[in-house]
Amino acid sequence: MIWPKNFEQRLLAWTQLRESCAQLPVDQALFAINDWWQSSPWCAYHLHWDDLRDWPDPWQLLNDNIYCDIARGLGIMYTIIMLDRDDVQDAQLVETPTHNLVLVQGEKYTLNWDSTSVLNTNFKSVAIRKSITQQSVRQKLQ
Repeated sequence: MIWPKNFEQRLLAWTQLRESCAQLPVDQALFAINDWWQSSPWCAYHLHWDDLRDWPDPWQLLNDNIYCDIARGLGIMYTIIMLDRDDVQDAQLVETPTHNLVLVQGEKYTLNWDSTSVLNTNFKSVAIRKSITQQSVRQKLQ
């Protein structure tokens, strides 16, 4: 996928992503969400866990168009939240020693790690340093 060049195109593409994922089986929806955000232009540093209160809402995130691992994970979280599906209500964004991941269904699905898979085939529990729940991220939307 070619990442949309301007805010209006990104907003439209993000809306289409959510619409297409609304009725898909959970694994396919999460794969599509992960794949879409993994195609965003990456930068090494933009958001930091210490600045959590100042993280952008989804529209500012799309407007800024700067995506470090945390920003991608936050975008994934916003997408999942706005789907409002009962089967993905436990998503959380976590910092591990090496990544910023989105865990869904008790680590069954791990997003923001690998662009080719979301199913956690590792079966090892993730060492979490910091985390934010879906309910806490949802407050940015209010």
